[in-house]
Amino acid sequence: MTHIGDVGPLALGGAPLGNMFEPVSEEDAQATVDAAWARGVRFFDTAPLYGHGVSERRIGRALADRPRDEYVLSTKVGRLLAPTGDAKPDPTIFVDVPPVEPVFDFSRDGTLRSVEASFERLGVDRIDLLHVHDPDDHLDAAEDGAFRALVRLREEGVIRAVGLGTNLTSVANRFVGRVDLDWLLLAGRCTLLDRSGPEEVFDRCIDHDVRILAAGVFNSGVLASPSTDASFFYEPVPADVLARVRRLQVACADYDVPLAAAAIQFPLRMRGVDTVLVGARTAAEVDEDADLLDVPIPVELWNALDAL
Repeated sequence: MTHIGDVGPLALGGAPLGNMFEPVSEEDAQATVDAAWARGVRFFDTAPLYGHGVSERRIGRALADRPRDEYVLSTKVGRLLAPTGDAKPDPTIFVDVPPVEPVFDFSRDGTLRSVEASFERLGVDRIDLLHVHDPDDHLDAAEDGAFRALVRLREEGVIRAVGLGTNLTSVANRFVGRVDLDWLLLAGRCTLLDRSGPEEVFDRCIDHDVRILAAGVFNSGVLASPSTDASFFYEPVPADVLARVRRLQVACADYDVPLAAAAIQFPLRMRGVDTVLVGARTAAEVDEDADLLDVPIPVELWNALDAL
């Protein structure tokens, strides 16, 4: 098992830079990474899925002039990008994508091909951390293929660490302690709305020396800007969830604390979590997230939120 050093409390997630939900210009993508760097971010996460390769290319270009030993770069395996020919790619949450479509492949050969393609898109000679991405419906294939391949690449020094990226605690519990993991990237399950990560899997991570990257801290947006138009797990927010968010918002207002500040800081209260992974599409969003981490939150508010 190889350890990556302290990466700080904030990491930049690359999904929005892959044109998630709406287009992002090349200039804004560069400015977003530049702003993250200026705010001390040294952990950058992306994936072939994000914009069907767009995010990897943009993050690679944006970091090209940075000293390679000063930041941690992570991407993922589990989906190969297959050319669509003359056909347009099927609509997904990513827009303005190249003529390729992500196809699940957790085999050893597919994993090695994915890694090679990511190296090319990122334009780097080293990937620090590789996550097996969303193996939810491919558990055996991921265990026998992708994880074995990544452990071998770590042994050979091609990568520094092996991770699992998932939204499901059941998938995390399947692999933590069963394969030689260094990191767990768990999205949406260590939030003000969903505490199943700390309740169901974090102790297991600590027991097996697996570091935890808490992602999806705003639950797709509803905890950042509550409204009937907000998203919750990439779907329209249900009325009962929005009602819960409104109660959290009222509790925060009683202490003059933005709900988003409580949302982004919440995972860092959990044992085993040192870093939150937050996506951004503009420099202003990066600055906003970094500022939210600095908002003082009294223990009385945490107690009120815990009670809710």
